[in-house]
Amino acid sequence: MAQMTGNEQFQQWLAQINQECGNFAARPLDGEFSGHLETGYAQGLKLSTVTTANVNLYRTKNEISKHNDSWFYTVFQLEGQAIIEQNERQTVIQPGDITLVDASRPCSIIWQQRSRQTSLLLPRSLLEQQLRVGESHCVQRLGKNLPMVQMSHRLLQESMNNRELSGSESEAALEAIVCLLRPVLQQQDVTPSRRDKQFDKVLQLIDSHLQSEMLRPEWLANETGMSVRSLYRMFANKGLVVAQYIKNRRLDLCAKAIRSATDDEKLAGIGFSWGFTDHSHFSTAFRQRFGVSPGEYRKRNR
Repeated sequence: MAQMTGNEQFQQWLAQINQECGNFAARPLDGEFSGHLETGYAQGLKLSTVTTANVNLYRTKNEISKHNDSWFYTVFQLEGQAIIEQNERQTVIQPGDITLVDASRPCSIIWQQRSRQTSLLLPRSLLEQQLRVGESHCVQRLGKNLPMVQMSHRLLQESMNNRELSGSESEAALEAIVCLLRPVLQQQDVTPSRRDKQFDKVLQLIDSHLQSEMLRPEWLANETGMSVRSLYRMFANKGLVVAQYIKNRRLDLCAKAIRSATDDEKLAGIGFSWGFTDHSHFSTAFRQRFGVSPGEYRKRNR
């Protein structure tokens, strides 16, 4: 069998990345390219370990439009270093560091030397239940010296080495990683700009009126003194759609209520209390957000 050329190895590696991690483009850098991809699935834990050198992997709006973007890449650096860019921010992560990359936004990863890192797919819905994720949370270096970061690395390693995890155990591991990283991410918040403060006020207004039928984009715009077009642009700049954000917030609170509900409490009533007047629509929307029906979600969280 003929040995593959360097370009053939590069194209094969990129094809594997696109198959397992989502759509990316790439370009080789000066020096000899090397690339290897290992994937692992332990129920809800979807992991990809990349070992590579001398390559730039990136996502533009074109790649994002071709693939699901409903997650974050939680990058655990194992060896070497990586230069990661997103939202006009650049960070360099070293072994033991962690950072978040938003799959819904363009990004770039540069490996100028041999590097090894594991990316854990973190569902957007899970992270947003714990934290209002904004631009300031992405591509922030969470340093290896932080206790919560060290614990997250250990939890990831133990989960990767245990292929016998059940579905509920893998979901619990995901939630535990989010809980560990949440205080670190909150501490990393930068001083908000005037635009960010205005956006935060809109989010607070949404949260305080989630049970109200009048909560619509037009009402929000009127209450905050901006045009509907400006409201849509504000959310679009954050990679969000205002109506979808409202629906997801309502679904997250429905999920929270279901986890603490008694067995005789009707699921339709929970949905209705958070603005879902049609049970069929509620059930469909809930399944799209969490991957299971409200009834199955209650069974899993008893």
